[in-house]
Amino acid sequence: MPEKDIIGDPQYYIRGVLERNRRILAKTITLIESSHPSHQDLARSILDGLLPNTGKAVRLGVTGVPGVGKSTFIESLGIMLIKKGHRLAVLAVDPSSRRSGGSIMADKMRMEKLSVEENAFIRPSPSRSTLGGVARKTREAMLICEAAGFDVIIVETVGVGQSETEVSSMVDFFLVLMLAGAGDAIQGIKKGVLELADAVAINKADGDNIEKAKNARKEYESALHLLIPSTPTWTPPVVTCSSAEMTGINEIWSIVLDHRDKMVKSGELEINRKKQSVNWMWSLVEEGLKDIFFSNSDVKKILTKITRDVEKGIKTPTVAACELLFFLDRNCK
Repeated sequence: MPEKDIIGDPQYYIRGVLERNRRILAKTITLIESSHPSHQDLARSILDGLLPNTGKAVRLGVTGVPGVGKSTFIESLGIMLIKKGHRLAVLAVDPSSRRSGGSIMADKMRMEKLSVEENAFIRPSPSRSTLGGVARKTREAMLICEAAGFDVIIVETVGVGQSETEVSSMVDFFLVLMLAGAGDAIQGIKKGVLELADAVAINKADGDNIEKAKNARKEYESALHLLIPSTPTWTPPVVTCSSAEMTGINEIWSIVLDHRDKMVKSGELEINRKKQSVNWMWSLVEEGLKDIFFSNSDVKKILTKITRDVEKGIKTPTVAACELLFFLDRNCK
């Protein structure tokens, strides 16, 4: 069979991923990130074929304020996990270049030691200006990595933003990294981010910063006590750690496993993942409707004029929206 036909065959990718072929794994993720219609059709067939081999990994989300050391923390945690016999995939959502839409930072620049490990796979994905810095295709990439036999998936976000709920909606455990003594007062941290946290870790707790980290731990513990836990099964702990000195890293992993054990026993892990899948479906429906809207020829014809009318105050946003939706509805019938 010609190479062109092989590459267009979903079984080529499905077999390659299941056989843990790293080159085909990377090509498959590139394919699902593509916006080309033919690539999207192929990607859907691949994902359907891989679905029975997914769902067994520990899904961990890591976020934090800029400069908190997310990548260094993940590298330290990753090296430890590999030594324990795990296979680790890191989906690092990078800031996108506004010109090219590609990733600005490369995996080897950010996690040099981890990137050369045989049992580690690091994939920087451009966020493409998606709200909250979460790449649109991160969920699909996660499933592909699970099918390839990675038993721990870490999603690293750009930073604490206005939509970290996107991260928590695709992982089992959401870890928030914080700094001590860096102007990070409790009142400056968004309440919503702490509400999402399954644990808070004060990073860089080493050298002269140890006492500050201990004080920050007490402050965050007090803050978390004021919040209603998302589940009666789990109370988010606050710990200190140092990625540079590898202290507290093993404790954090033990917390992740303890959380998973309790969620499995209570049945909440399965319930949460089902909810995540349904929410994911609706988010894709919303994206699809938006694509249909902006690609509609009738809408394109009047969009500029209606937008100007709203800007000039000639037309209210309510009336303008109704007109645009009317044109879309008429064209779809």
